[in-house]
Amino acid sequence: MSDIYQPREDSFLLSEFVKKEISALKPIKVLDMGSGSGIQAETAINSGIKPENLTIADINPLAVKFLEEKFPNSNVIFSDLFSEPLGKFDLILFNPPYLPENDFDVEFDTTGGKYGSEIINRFLADASRHLSEKGKILLLTSSITTQIDWQGYSRKLLGKKRVFFEELYVWELSHKGQARHK
Repeated sequence: MSDIYQPREDSFLLSEFVKKEISALKPIKVLDMGSGSGIQAETAINSGIKPENLTIADINPLAVKFLEEKFPNSNVIFSDLFSEPLGKFDLILFNPPYLPENDFDVEFDTTGGKYGSEIINRFLADASRHLSEKGKILLLTSSITTQIDWQGYSRKLLGKKRVFFEELYVWELSHKGQARHK
């Protein structure tokens, strides 16, 4: 499992809001994008999402194999973000690689490109096509991630947490005009 992203402070922070969102909205179809070890998928199921209404996607073939075994009743897909057909979802969860490239952190599961936002921007460019009419995205970012292109999403800051040298943020994103920007 050392080749699969393991839950850290960012994962646990996002998980808190996954529980709240699912309890409040009872979404029918959920996508856990870039699932890694599956903490958000597990949180979704434990919060009431039926495994068959959960799609889990990851680019790491080792993670996909692990997730297929851990979640046999869910749809587990090997996909580079939205490169595979995934459908539409009421809730999309994403804890992306968000750290800017540097000499110390060049791991694919934590580094999001030169500014840390390149993978986030690719995700945001395609995600709206996979949201149901009133669908939402829960996205984790960092204070050290720069140049995020929000693509016109309505966004609301749900929470933040100071960790080491950065501040982590959990955002709720929706189609333009659905959520209030804070």
